[in-house]
Amino acid sequence: MLVQIILLLAGFVILIKGADFLVSGSSSIAKKFNISNLAIGLTVVALGTSMPELIVSVISAVNGKSDAAFGNIIGSNNFNLLFILGVCGLIYPLAVQRNTIKYEVPISLAATLVMLLLVNDQFFSEGASMELSRGESLLLLVGFGMFLLYVYRSMSSTTDLNEGEKIKTYGTWISLGLVLVGLAMLVGGGKLVVDNAIAIAQQAGLSERLIGLTILAAGTSLPELATSAVAAYRKNTDIAIGNVVGSNIFNVLFILGTTGLIHPVGFNAALNFDIYILIASTIILMVFMFTLSRRQLDRWEAFILLAGYITYTVYLIGMENV
Repeated sequence: MLVQIILLLAGFVILIKGADFLVSGSSSIAKKFNISNLAIGLTVVALGTSMPELIVSVISAVNGKSDAAFGNIIGSNNFNLLFILGVCGLIYPLAVQRNTIKYEVPISLAATLVMLLLVNDQFFSEGASMELSRGESLLLLVGFGMFLLYVYRSMSSTTDLNEGEKIKTYGTWISLGLVLVGLAMLVGGGKLVVDNAIAIAQQAGLSERLIGLTILAAGTSLPELATSAVAAYRKNTDIAIGNVVGSNIFNVLFILGTTGLIHPVGFNAALNFDIYILIASTIILMVFMFTLSRRQLDRWEAFILLAGYITYTVYLIGMENV
């Protein structure tokens, strides 16, 4: 099993570095065509940081490992909301922009509720097959397009399209090379992660669901953890919480939508519990922001989120032995 653990960790490193290369190369190419920093951020960078989740979920679904595919997405969102916000809020209290409270957190909740309804065909027809079909996946992608339009309009109304961090440009061939190498690393790293995570699960007698909800979810969320933790440390707290909420919306609407469009994904009803945890956690976050403080996640609230994630993880592991 030691070999599989080493290969799994190597896969995560390759996966994340591949996403970095893809973002750098794609951003450079986009900049050469005079595409604004805002547009690049909303498309290339957002897609790049979510590529680990996408690649792992697609490979899992294509290989018939639907529990790992769904577990990765649902687990990533729980990890983002409870663990990452918990850690970041302990580093520094997180101030929240008005739009995040008024629109983006409710959109995240709505997306999760839509996912719950789409995958639970039994809610509407007893004995129906439980899967996310291509048609249902297309609905998620349409929702993602509407969300992108909202973000573009809300940012363009308050932000200069040329504002933001300067994007480094490279020569055309170097940029193309970065894109190709990044894509190759993503595919190779993703396969290493999925194959070895499943092997570890089999050798340890653990379910694919548990591996997806914990190891795969935490590993593919490392870019979000790094970005948000650094932002909190630098006291750019609106970036920290915006990154997490945006990532959760992106995961459900784009990652799950794309995965299901490529290959319909069977759904294990046991994962409903984890979706309910995600729904409850999102509602708790809204309560913290709306009623207990003025647009801020305080340290004691962050501690509750982190404690909630630890309790949830311990429960998942404990249930494996029942």
